[in-house]
Amino acid sequence: MSAPSISYKNHRFPPQIIAHAVWLYFRFPLSLRLVEEMLLERGIVVSYETILRWGRKFGAAYVKRLRRKTPSRKDIWHLDEMVVTIDGRKHWLWRAVDQDGYVLDEIVQARRDTKAAKRLLIRLLKKQGLAPKRIVTDKLRSYAAAKRDVMPAVEHRSHKGLNNRAENFHLPLRKRERLMQGFQSVGGLQRFISVFSAVRNHFVLSHQKHSALATHIHRIRAMAQWKAVTGAAP
Repeated sequence: MSAPSISYKNHRFPPQIIAHAVWLYFRFPLSLRLVEEMLLERGIVVSYETILRWGRKFGAAYVKRLRRKTPSRKDIWHLDEMVVTIDGRKHWLWRAVDQDGYVLDEIVQARRDTKAAKRLLIRLLKKQGLAPKRIVTDKLRSYAAAKRDVMPAVEHRSHKGLNNRAENFHLPLRKRERLMQGFQSVGGLQRFISVFSAVRNHFVLSHQKHSALATHIHRIRAMAQWKAVTGAAP
């Protein structure tokens, strides 16, 4: 079932400009004020507050229309968590990435325990529709306990060095966190990462080696699809 069309009714700017601004903000490590400046250089006068509203309003709608990677029983899930301080309190962003570097899911939780790990696994099974061949985690014992309850038949490898794939995905978000001077709320962080990671999934190639030509072709196709789903295609 296809998602309903996106309405830009009552917006002064055309879809092409709105979609481009949202793409700049979520695709690159840019602050809202830098996006504002880049648009100004092209003769588009719009405030950073408006760009923020566009991101909140249209980001999730765009993501719903992007194609997701088809799950496979041969998939390997790399799980990890990172600490995020919000309003002076520690929270944990739990993330799952597959063997190709595709972000499967992320969830912000107040705890770093078995209950939190179990919630991540249940969400993953529901979203993917099937269990993976293997999960790879660090030495946090909560993963093993959660796996025994949720997917006991799945192979589990627990080793710090094996889990670099998931850990590397913390770096882009850390850059954004610094640019944004932190996140203001749990809900705000959850909404941001749901769009941020989906856009990254769409535009970034897998970690396998690719020729320069293959990379260019992928980017051209990804941008063409982005324009199509946002209604920005000519």
